[in-house]
Amino acid sequence: MFGLAGGTASNSGALLLRLLAASLIPSLHSTNAGLVSAAGSPYNTYDGEGFPSCYNVSEIHRPKSVDEMVSIVKKVVARDGDKARIRAAGKGHMWYDTMCTDNGTTILIQTEEVAGIYEFDLPEGASEGTVVIDSGVSFFQLAQYLHDRGASVGYTLTNWNISFGGSIAMGAHRSSIREDSMVAAGALWLDIVDGTGEVRHVERDNADDDWLAASTSLGLLGIIARIKLRIYPDTKVYAKQDILDEKVVLDGDIYGLIAPYATANLWYWPYKRKFHHRYYDVVDAKQHPQQGFQNTFSVTAVEAIAARTILDSGKYLPTSNMLAEEIFFGLWSEPNFREKTNNTEIKNWPVYGWNYDVLIGGLYPDQKAQWDYNLRAYTLELAFPIPLANAMLKRVRSLFDAELKKGIVMTSTYRSGINIKFGKPYYDFLGQVTYNTSDGADWSKGVIMFDFPSFKPTVGDKKRFNEKFYTNLANTLIREFPCRPHWTKNTREVFAQSAKHIDPTHLAKFKAVREKFDPRGVYRSVIGEILGLY
Repeated sequence: MFGLAGGTASNSGALLLRLLAASLIPSLHSTNAGLVSAAGSPYNTYDGEGFPSCYNVSEIHRPKSVDEMVSIVKKVVARDGDKARIRAAGKGHMWYDTMCTDNGTTILIQTEEVAGIYEFDLPEGASEGTVVIDSGVSFFQLAQYLHDRGASVGYTLTNWNISFGGSIAMGAHRSSIREDSMVAAGALWLDIVDGTGEVRHVERDNADDDWLAASTSLGLLGIIARIKLRIYPDTKVYAKQDILDEKVVLDGDIYGLIAPYATANLWYWPYKRKFHHRYYDVVDAKQHPQQGFQNTFSVTAVEAIAARTILDSGKYLPTSNMLAEEIFFGLWSEPNFREKTNNTEIKNWPVYGWNYDVLIGGLYPDQKAQWDYNLRAYTLELAFPIPLANAMLKRVRSLFDAELKKGIVMTSTYRSGINIKFGKPYYDFLGQVTYNTSDGADWSKGVIMFDFPSFKPTVGDKKRFNEKFYTNLANTLIREFPCRPHWTKNTREVFAQSAKHIDPTHLAKFKAVREKFDPRGVYRSVIGEILGLY
């Protein structure tokens, strides 16, 4: 998670990285998440070998259609009976070992090649339409398909390297309070391959527990096979970014910084005591010919060597982490965008471009993803009610300050600081942004999401500088605030501690639906077990 903010940035931070890299031996090694089919083998996250999401995988299947997916499930269940364990694997947007269960071997069904797009329907002049997709379709694939036809999914989207099925299952989202930003909010129905191999059709209906469970299912009801989505006429948007002093945010109107825009978020730089405030909204396409494309995770080889060297030394020297935050802050202050038509750097805010290209983007054509250069992260993401946003961020600040009083300087070690995202309320059982829960907190205005990636050293014991700070931060936030975890960005320990914040009535209702869809527990996972759903 530590690619720099653009391969051609012309500021002192980028120059320093290049000078440093020129003095190093280029020991680059690309690590891809290989496919493992031997019995009892681990299956890795997108970070590759040594980063298992499942420990004990006996078979991996790669169906090319929903019918083939159904056939595989039926055969496995008929063969293995109560011992059958199956999990769907999308594009691997996973950080920790919580995808499967430790109870027996697991059979994986990769959905990536189940990627049909059908029934496009957006009449000329209509305000919205629909399209049907298979669950393995990625956001990038659908974005291109829709753009070619003058359409988009609006703001119910997320990163280019995630499948739609996986996004809905884990409750993925864009950062917005004004607009629907949960991916599931754009779905009108789902087809799910249940624990017997039958396809169950679930229509959007907030009075139906089946829908409220399926909307953030964690893959525990079965494999999402097909999705009908709302679509809209394609739009051009702008991206603008300001630098704010820490006090302006901590003592200010955080809701007011985010709510006016179609999508917006904050990036927190704790060492510099600054925030970047980035926001987006619609513009007239005829007035803005620019076609900006955002770099989300790509990096050059030279930058990768330099960044990894600085951050690895930060395991032992806080001054290296301080230097890294200074460099990354400078780089992130400039647009991390290129002009899509000719791949040239865009140097000034605001940036204009088509919906998906500006809101998400992807990899630059001459660069690789940062994890291909051994730049990887530990992650922590928790969602809190918006009314507690200031108190939560001030508590985070106090924990940084407590270390400083001991003479220990803590920083962000991520290319864009600590990501502070936001979510519009959306009702289901296990989503981060649900409401009307028994904890007494006011979730009706939406949530603030504290997303704290931190560099995973490649040297020594692989622990971070002052590792206990990160443990104390997570424990404190979970203990002192009502909060909900992101379902793929946290450790087992964080899930176990934060489970107390999930509404027990929601859990009971979800469990009842789970038992109906999957009575044998074929699709069980560590997270489902932690939540008491078995």
